[in-house]
Amino acid sequence: MKLIVHPAFSGEEKALVNVLENFDTKGELLAKGSRNTIKVFPDFPIVLNVKAFKTPNAVNRIVYRYLRDSKAKRSYEYALRLLGKGIGTPNPVAYAEYEKGIGLGKSFYVCEHIYADYTYRDLVEREDLPGKEEMLRAFTRFCFELHEAGVEFKDHSPGNTLIKVKDRDLSFYLVDLNRMNFHNKMSFDLRMFNLRRLTPKREMIEVMANEYARYYHEKTEQEIFEKMWNETCRFQEKFHRKQRLKKKLKFWKK
Repeated sequence: MKLIVHPAFSGEEKALVNVLENFDTKGELLAKGSRNTIKVFPDFPIVLNVKAFKTPNAVNRIVYRYLRDSKAKRSYEYALRLLGKGIGTPNPVAYAEYEKGIGLGKSFYVCEHIYADYTYRDLVEREDLPGKEEMLRAFTRFCFELHEAGVEFKDHSPGNTLIKVKDRDLSFYLVDLNRMNFHNKMSFDLRMFNLRRLTPKREMIEVMANEYARYYHEKTEQEIFEKMWNETCRFQEKFHRKQRLKKKLKFWKK
């Protein structure tokens, strides 16, 4: 096993190895998907959030071992880059990679667990959310700051931004970090494309365009809204077309 530990947690290697070696039988399950499993481990100097990545297929085992960084390594290194740019994300603790034959086996990304009050998805789904517009505008400013820092968060979807509320202060944290690009400068088209997956609701896009226009002066509010809304509509059309196709395939398999 290859284990890289953040300097702030040097001396905790043995405890981290114990967490990883007992991942399947210990910890509090937070999420289990077809590709990844996330558990929380409270018995550490800080509460740990541990993401276990599924063992890649035969081809990707070689790719992630020799040609491309693993998802775990990218998550750790991207977290460091985000924090260096002043972008919120849970503090990285470590990442680990196991060998399987001549390729990569299972891998883990370990970070501080954030007890969030909301995610962006709550803004989309909860009509009665207190202070919803204020929160949406603050989130839009967060997105603008992300773009100004040249960060293209490729998994910028409703569940991947955590929101903490303290008094009237809002803090935002990006999670699921393994797919990112970093640019010297992001074009207008790329900025709007990056926001396409967040909400299908026109009224939310209107608020976001209004807020984004307060800080981005290269386009008018109307131009920002039209581009953001068009990108959103294209994404929704593609998404629903894919869902219809999946249903048809399931029907014919019966």
